[in-house]
Amino acid sequence: MGTIKIGEEQSSSLYILFDSIRWEEKSIIESAKKNNIDIKPIDCKELILFLNSETKEFKDKVVLQRCISYFKSIHSTAALEGLGAQMINTLYTSIMCGNKLFSHMELQKQGIVTPNAFCSFSPASAIEGIHRLGYPAVIKPTIGSWGRLIGLLNDEEAAKAVLEDRQHMFPIYQINYIEEFVKRPPRDIRAIVIADQVVAAIYRYSGKNEWKTNMALGGHAEACPITKDLEDICIRSAKIFKGDIVGVDLMENEAHGLLVHEVNNTTEFKNTVRVTGIDIPSLIVDYMIKISKK
Repeated sequence: MGTIKIGEEQSSSLYILFDSIRWEEKSIIESAKKNNIDIKPIDCKELILFLNSETKEFKDKVVLQRCISYFKSIHSTAALEGLGAQMINTLYTSIMCGNKLFSHMELQKQGIVTPNAFCSFSPASAIEGIHRLGYPAVIKPTIGSWGRLIGLLNDEEAAKAVLEDRQHMFPIYQINYIEEFVKRPPRDIRAIVIADQVVAAIYRYSGKNEWKTNMALGGHAEACPITKDLEDICIRSAKIFKGDIVGVDLMENEAHGLLVHEVNNTTEFKNTVRVTGIDIPSLIVDYMIKISKK
């Protein structure tokens, strides 16, 4: 599958931008082809954007942002929006959803129930915060995915070791974002929201000897019914971030009901399609067409 060269004459008004082509991106492109819809793929690594240009190449074009890298995603989105593209999702969505601390605060401000959490900016203050929050606690990077660099802190000794290591890492990892360890079933929920509809949801179960529910870590998935409560909280969460297409991750808690712990910008949906049978790629293409006709 060849990508377009920027600067060539293009007739299509639909684009998909990526930095690594996964099942999700391939499925969207293939879905468009099957329905005779022209979506032009762009590899972000080949993208050159002259920021002061008067070219109308991307003006009013619909660009589906699918870059895995947070930094490539927000910077390419900023540039393309500035050149007049209609981005799915927007720069605001990309920035806010891509940072766990930012998104936590926005959810809190709008009354969405989230896990108790705190942030701090030194190992000593982090230890003090965990004393007040209580062990076990979960430390997360503010930016990251697939469960990487997320740690379960069972006691002060473990906490000090993890925090000390992070002092020698890139500065973003020295921002301490720490959540309570939520009492829940050995699963969480991933719901896919397109526009104002929850189109599919799955339970994601932890793998053997693993407390995280990420599929990349050996978990498995089952279909999740879309209840009224689940639908309401997911749509509200998506609207907070002005998200066109997002994945909302939730946990079930006996005392508080559904807690939102993440809203994903370039969400993965391979397992959701496999388990539910919902044709999410076609729904995404349909939405892109709808936006292009506005």
